[in-house]
Amino acid sequence: MNTASYQQRRGQIEHYFDRTAVKAWEQLTSDAPVSGIRATVRAGRDRMRQTLLDWLPSDLSGRRVLDAGCGTGALAVECARRGARVVAVDLSPQLVDVARQRIAALPDGALMLERIDLRSGDMLDVTFGSFDHVVAMDSLIHYSMSDAVRVLESLAWRTHASMVFTFAPRNPLLAAMRSVGRLFPRANRAPWIEPMAEGELRRLLQQASGLGGWHAGRTQRVSSGFYTSQALELGKAA
Repeated sequence: MNTASYQQRRGQIEHYFDRTAVKAWEQLTSDAPVSGIRATVRAGRDRMRQTLLDWLPSDLSGRRVLDAGCGTGALAVECARRGARVVAVDLSPQLVDVARQRIAALPDGALMLERIDLRSGDMLDVTFGSFDHVVAMDSLIHYSMSDAVRVLESLAWRTHASMVFTFAPRNPLLAAMRSVGRLFPRANRAPWIEPMAEGELRRLLQQASGLGGWHAGRTQRVSSGFYTSQALELGKAA
């Protein structure tokens, strides 16, 4: 991994979500009314979350799951309700606080907080231990393709069964949105989404020495208005 570029981008993401966008993100991930554009993003994220959940076992009892980039905790809760012990980590301490408050307010909140270990920090922190499954929903989309592959390599050696993640598929709409975003003042910009060509991504995954014994499985693209993301499953050979 290009450690310098990873650390720089990680800092940009943390700054954006913790200091600039936390209120907007809190509203987007709630049931509060939002604009038409944000409604399409919300709907797309809901569909993508369900896709990733569908790729996990329906019974996660006795399993450990890493929710890498947990945001406000919706996916972590669903995994915990299936019986998993979840480490839910996000770069933004404020989003983790929102997640903790929302989970505590659930009817089964006390049980969920017993099963979900909410952390603010780096998803690559080795002190989190090993996992059966890793889920990274829209948390790798701001990194270069090579850094995203290195992240998956770093997680693979302590993951026993599967890693499911999303990437931004390269297409004209995303390219145009990226170009328009460069027109905004730097202080108002979100960290760039890094579109990836699926064929090239699969080639890099196949060639990555740290992913020996892993294979690409199911894939699913979700497009909803201004939200476009593609899920990919990596499974470990028995």
